[in-house]
Order: sequence, then C-alpha cells, then structure tokens
Amino acid sequence: MEIIANHRPLVAVAVSLVAAVAILLSRRHPNLRESWTLVAAVTKLAIVVSMLPGVLEGIVYESRSLEILPGWSLHLKTDPFGMVFALLAASLWIVTSLYSIGYMRAGGYTHQAGYFASFAVCVSSAIGIAFAANLATFFLFYEILTIATYPLVVHRRNDEAIGGGRKYLAYTLIAGQVLLVAILWAARLSPGASFSPGGFLAGTASPTSLRVLFVMFMIGIGVKAAIMPLHGWLPAAMVAPTPVSALLHAVAVVKAGTFGCVRIIGFVFGVDLVAELGMGTVLATFAAFTIVIASLRALGEDHLKRRLAYSTVSQLSYIVLGAALGSVTAIVGAIFHIAAHGFMKITLFFCAGSIYTKTHKEYIRDLKGLGRTMPVTFGAFTIGALGLAGMPLMAGFLSKWNLGLGALESGQPVVVFVLVLSGLLNFAYFFPIVHTAFFDGDGRGFRFDEASPLIWAPLALTAVFSIVLGVAPNYGFHFYELAQQAAASLFAPGPIMLAGGGS
Repeated sequence: MEIIANHRPLVAVAVSLVAAVAILLSRRHPNLRESWTLVAAVTKLAIVVSMLPGVLEGIVYESRSLEILPGWSLHLKTDPFGMVFALLAASLWIVTSLYSIGYMRAGGYTHQAGYFASFAVCVSSAIGIAFAANLATFFLFYEILTIATYPLVVHRRNDEAIGGGRKYLAYTLIAGQVLLVAILWAARLSPGASFSPGGFLAGTASPTSLRVLFVMFMIGIGVKAAIMPLHGWLPAAMVAPTPVSALLHAVAVVKAGTFGCVRIIGFVFGVDLVAELGMGTVLATFAAFTIVIASLRALGEDHLKRRLAYSTVSQLSYIVLGAALGSVTAIVGAIFHIAAHGFMKITLFFCAGSIYTKTHKEYIRDLKGLGRTMPVTFGAFTIGALGLAGMPLMAGFLSKWNLGLGALESGQPVVVFVLVLSGLLNFAYFFPIVHTAFFDGDGRGFRFDEASPLIWAPLALTAVFSIVLGVAPNYGFHFYELAQQAAASLFAPGPIMLAGGGS
C-alpha cells in the first residue's frame, strides 16, 4: 500500500459546495443555475474517476485539513470500499441533474435554486462520507447530509410534505445523537478512531461493553439504512418530488446508511470481533426479517412510489445481511449491491417521475395501457424490476448470487431460503405493474408519447447500465473489482486486524 498526500479527495467534496453557492447566486438566471449544476457534476465525476486507477493499484490518496476536535482533523482518504460509494454518487448525480432539470421544468416547481443547491450539498456530503478516514469526519458529513436533505423532502411546502419532513428529521436526528455517543465512546477506547481494515476495537473493552457499543452504532446508522423497525421515515418521505425520492433511495441517504453499516462492521469492529461477540447473527436476523416483511408490505401498496419505498427497505437489508454474515463472498455481494441497487432503483424512481410528469398518475391501478404509449419508460421499469428480482444477466443477480454463496460459506443455509423467497416476492409486487401497463387497457397499439427527452433519456441510460453491470460488472468503474479488493482487505492476516487496540 502506498499513501500519497493529495488534495483530490478534498476537492471532490468541495466542488459541489462551491456549486451550491454559485447556484444560489444565480437564482434569477435558470439557464446559468442549471449550467452550474451540470458543470459541477461532470467535474466531480472526473476528479473521482481520476483516482480510480491508483486505488485499483493499492494507492491511497490522503488529504488532511481543519482540526474538528483536539486530536481529530477533517481527514479524507481513498480506499476501494469508499470508491464504490463515491463513484456511484458522482455518476448518478450527473443523470439525476439532467433528470431534475426536465422534471422541475415540466412540473413548474418554484424554489428551484434552493432545490439544486441542496442537492449539490447532499452529493458533497455523500462523497465526504465515502472518503472519510475517521469516525469524526464520517459523522460530520453524515449529519450535513441529514440537514441538507430536509429542504428537499419538504420542497412542496404543503402540510403533507412538512409532516413527512418532520418525521424524517425526528428519526434521523435522534439516531444521529445515538451515533455521536457511540463515536465518542469508540474514540475513548481508541483515540483517533481511524477506519482500519479489520477494525480497531478488538481488546479495548469487555465483550459486554463492546456489544452495547455495537448496538448503539447499528441504531445510529440503522435509521438511514431503514432496518426495521427504524424505517418509518422512508415511506413518509415519498411526498417529496420524484428526483428527491431517487436521491433518498439510490444516490445518497439510504446508501450512506448501508455504507455506514459495512464501514462500522468491517473497519471499526472487524468481522471477526463481530462474530465473536455474537452480534453478526443478531444483525443478520434483523436484516432477514426486514427483507421479507418489507416485501410483504410492498405487496399491499397501490401507490407506486410507496411500493418502491418498501422495496427499498427490503433491498437495503441485503447489504446489511451480507456484512453481518461476515464471509468474503457475502461482503463482496453486499458491497457490489450498493452500486447495483443504486442504478436499478434510480431507474424505477425515474420511471415513476416520468409517468407522473406525463399523466399525473400515481397509483398502480391507473397505469392500464401506459406501457404502449410510454414504451421507453415501462421498458426501463421492466429492466429495473427484473434486476431487483435477481434475474440472471442483471446487476441484482450477481450481488444476490454472492450473498447466497457467502451464506453457505458462513454455515447459514436458511439465508438462501430468505433470498429465494425475497426474489419471488419481488416478482409478486413488481410484475403486476408491468402487466397492467402493457396488457391491460383498451388494447390500442404502441405509439410514442413519452415525457421530455431530459426525463426519459436518463432513465434509459440507467436501465442500460443495470444490464451492463450484470453482464460485465467491471466495465467502466470496476465496481466488482473494488468490492473484491475491499472485502479481501477485511480478512488480511497479521497485525492489521488489531490496529488501534491490542488483543
């Protein structure tokens, strides 16, 4: 491993913060405001991608600045795991920006400068979370993400939106305080609390204390990861405009939660210590419960975005489950699913927004025949649904295949049953939508009557990439290779397993 002092991680975070200021200053000039958004998005992705070859070769780019607390600086560095999240957030910000421009124009929304500025801050926070080198830096960006998302959730400014926003803040801010206490406790046990593959808490406290600390971390992180019963804010937040729902579910908020779960398990406690404490089995049980119950809950939802919300609750727990199982293959599946789910789920939410923009229909019962007039939208929806159900040649198949193999490696064959059951439930709640759109209605033939190209082109692109990730998972951003490297690092032999504390 070679460590290189470099400002690129910091610049990758800062570029969208600068853009947020420029967007607010350009509030009276829509074209300029949207140009700042796109320029910042492309620049951010270029910076992140420029570090990818080095990270794949074992180089760590590191930047330090600004002391947050005594002995704790704002410390950013790259590693394969962080690169997965950073590449996902940076790439999807570009397509979401294009989509948002088309969506906000078509809907005639007000307060667009605040909308795009908040969006930029959220993505900046996501990159900060991805590149955080210690718990203090992680917490700083984690909480900025919470605050920056609130204006987006309440963007419509009606009673329903304000109610959903209050629920979102209640859940996430309370969880944030639990996380803060856990971080301060961990820092007392191991000063600096810097992330290390294999963890740094082994031997620093009694098993009972470490179990309590682990539970506090999982509560603090588990709200954004939507682990049941901590998920209630997510369906309520569906009152937000559809691009915000896409941000919540695919790009930043819930991904920050699941990313945090894996980061805490693998880089704070270590998978071996989690297993020794017996907490892996407990967390895996909660994750399996969430996968099944959220899928059943989705079956009962006629509102399209709420059905997609409960699908997200279920799918996120695949990532938590893989980390809890604690085998190399399961963790590879969990990390790869962060990227795979991002592209598949953003496709589905983009489709929901396309439908609403064109027809103002939100309920599944009203979608009869729309597949024949909006073939790109519903074709992309079908691809995303197939992927989330785990069909071969789709991105979701590869992650779930690894999770199943990892479960067998861990001696947990019951998990395979949970994965199969979940796949069947995915078919049960997704494909009535596809059938209704293509085969119900007046029987008229196909005709092209889509929303604007700024809306249907991004969803077509993310749908195509959902297939590409299933067929060639290392194409472009090397998501699968990064997942393999990150998982392998957690099981490296030698003293790295005890970094930060003796055994």
